[in-house]
Amino acid sequence: MPDLSGTHGLIVGVANKRSISWAIAQAAAAAGARLALTYPSERLEENVRELAATLDNPLVLPCDVGNDQQIADLAAAVDAEFGGLDFCVHGASFAPADALKSPFVETSRESFRIALDISTYSLVGLTRAVVPLMEKRGGGSILTLTYLGSDRVFTNYNVMGVAKAALESSVRYLASDLGPKNIRVNAISAGAIRTLAASGISGFSSILQVYRDKAPLRRGVDQKEVADAAIFLLSQDSRAITGEVMMVDAGFHVIGGV
Repeated sequence: MPDLSGTHGLIVGVANKRSISWAIAQAAAAAGARLALTYPSERLEENVRELAATLDNPLVLPCDVGNDQQIADLAAAVDAEFGGLDFCVHGASFAPADALKSPFVETSRESFRIALDISTYSLVGLTRAVVPLMEKRGGGSILTLTYLGSDRVFTNYNVMGVAKAALESSVRYLASDLGPKNIRVNAISAGAIRTLAASGISGFSSILQVYRDKAPLRRGVDQKEVADAAIFLLSQDSRAITGEVMMVDAGFHVIGGV
């Protein structure tokens, strides 16, 4: 595993022990990084604090990524404690339940706005806030999480597919903006994994089975496999990689006619 000793990272999007963001946090801590974790609401604070207690001296801070002031306050708190930042993981996404159950054509304007705000614009807002912290370290790595529904239609993924498409485009534009500052921006497109977010998608179990039947490796992927790829993208081992969407899906994306 790449060495992250002496680095400081911010990880946004931990909800519970099945979160991909939590698997990345565990892997980053094991690689030597000191971390700041966020919780989006009081409802999830206890979960995040219990998980954080298993790591070595992490910061645990509130941040509703739909609130610019909370993002600014988060960056200020991280800077005060760490004096800069080496990497940031953006794992926040959300769409109202109605937008995941009804046909896409019935998506309301408000549900569309919320999904794109929380799942996509939050990467832009968070990146803007952490850039000055990364400049103090001479650069850094920003990573977000996406899914193949950005490019293909998956039943009941609906507005989240549109949000992920916008997220991937945002990665490319941010990578172009920030490359001169030695800040890299990438995404991981993970295979279907049973997380809290996935539980809101009707028929998700059938999607998992399709991966097992059709992916070249004839299986799905787990959180640890995604985390291992993430640590590579967060480390100096990937110092020449930016603007990329790395597929970690047992090869499912190469198969046609599924």
